[in-house]
Amino acid sequence: MPCFAALDVSQETTAICVVDDAGTIIAEKTVVTCPEMITSFLADAVRCATRREAWARLCRHAFHSNKFR
Repeated sequence: MPCFAALDVSQETTAICVVDDAGTIIAEKTVVTCPEMITSFLADAVRCATRREAWARLCRHAFHSNKFR
């Protein structure tokens, strides 16, 4: 699942918004402007999106295989 990030960078803080390919907001946060904080947040957001997509896939599979009917 592709993810896209927009960063609004200033000297003190960076506002980050991560969206999926449908444009749904996955995560957003304002962090201190430093590479470590930005990369840490982006890594967590991508991990969360990956888990969310895997869970959705599992639920769709279970539903379509009649386990919930």
